Amino acid sequence: MVRGAAGVDVVVIGAGQAGLSSAYHLARAGIGYVVLDHAPRPGGAWQFRWPSLTYGKVHGMHSLPGMELTDADPGRPSSAVIGEYFAAYEDRFGLRVRRPVHVTAVRGGGSDGRLRVETSAGTWSARALINATGTWDRPFWPRYAGQETFRGRQLHTANYPGPQEFAGARVLVVGGGTSAVQHLLEIAEVAAGTTWVTRRPPVFRDGSFGEAEGRAAVALVDERVRQGLPPQSVVSVTGLPLNEAVREGLASGVLDRRPMFDRITPTGAAWADGRQVEADVILWATGFRAAIDHLAPLHLRESGGGIRVEGTRAVRDERIHLVGYGPSASTVGANRAGGAAVREIRRFLERGAAGAGSAEGTHGADRTDTRRPDPVPSAQPA
Repeated sequence: MVRGAAGVDVVVIGAGQAGLSSAYHLARAGIGYVVLDHAPRPGGAWQFRWPSLTYGKVHGMHSLPGMELTDADPGRPSSAVIGEYFAAYEDRFGLRVRRPVHVTAVRGGGSDGRLRVETSAGTWSARALINATGTWDRPFWPRYAGQETFRGRQLHTANYPGPQEFAGARVLVVGGGTSAVQHLLEIAEVAAGTTWVTRRPPVFRDGSFGEAEGRAAVALVDERVRQGLPPQSVVSVTGLPLNEAVREGLASGVLDRRPMFDRITPTGAAWADGRQVEADVILWATGFRAAIDHLAPLHLRESGGGIRVEGTRAVRDERIHLVGYGPSASTVGANRAGGAAVREIRRFLERGAAGAGSAEGTHGADRTDTRRPDPVPSAQPA
């Protein structure tokens, strides 16, 4: 290690739902670890959500293992509610989170079989790694002809400020997911006009979404990552929930969808059949991609563009686990995947310890810290 940082059994990258769940299970298993989080404070990606996304509008937030999120005010911003909850969770279980620490690269192949995690705070040495970086840091901006000529403002969900900044504007919202629908319903109340365009017709889901439907949706996403294809979100295969606000948006025409335009003009967008729409703002609610560029030196990607994963383990390197990737990219999925990853890592570490025998721990500054973290108290309600 450099700059005085000690070696650990496991480095966890990211302190959102997936990272905290993983840290909780590592602590319970008595495995030495550190969590490296690039955000300035607890809350994961939630801390960056727009103020008008109140907790009552959050779709499917599940509590972290061992500590329930209870009595949350549905009218408060989700960034505040979940940020405070994550902070309390870290404190209760004594989780080892260092922030802000920016991970730039993870390298393997050393003679000692350990990984090198290069960061803004030095280089950690680890026997295994849990990547829990999510997607928020990689907003996807599609490219269309004429995009650079647009004289208005273009922004993405990642820097959406809330509806107040669109007062009196003509807004073109691009994207077929939950965020696009939420943006439209908010902006329509203050804007001079809104237009919604998507690549495919949106599918609204009426009725309950039970355990069987959830398993089927996760299985579709899981099949992609098993093939080494870039993962789709679980939400992308479940459809859009048809709640009362959405019904009102459909009835009022706010959620009347147009097919994708063919080009962007200086003052809006145009279709091949001659139709045009004027816009002052283009809001790209076009989703995110997995934030995994720092894993590039490990050469984990398949020809299809994704990382092939079995459970949470990268097929090309059993030291690497991805939690919150593909089928575990939901709050409940991240919880379960964190526990599954730790169980498999524990078996991996035990195999390594048995094989190393008395020779283990002779690498000087890279010596593994196997001390048990602070004891985890029994689960209590928040």
